[in-house]
Amino acid sequence: MTDTTALTKIETLTFEQAMGELEALVRRLEEGRISLEDAISAFERGSELRIYCESKLQAAKMRVEKISFTSDGTAKTQPFDEEPNF
Repeated sequence: MTDTTALTKIETLTFEQAMGELEALVRRLEEGRISLEDAISAFERGSELRIYCESKLQAAKMRVEKISFTSDGTAKTQPFDEEPNF
């Protein structure tokens, strides 16, 4: 693949950079004007980027807290995945 962004280690990219690169790869593949070898490389890189983006989203989800209120009206935070305790 001749695109210089493909040489960047995925782990060094921000979520936004990885998504931008993934979108660009998808556009190139959809256009269909690249060689078979470049298409295979783009598909492989895109698969790696998708996995990376999914892991970044999962990590962000785990960090999100939600606010809930106890029966006496006191606000508290709890991890995103926990069920509220009333």
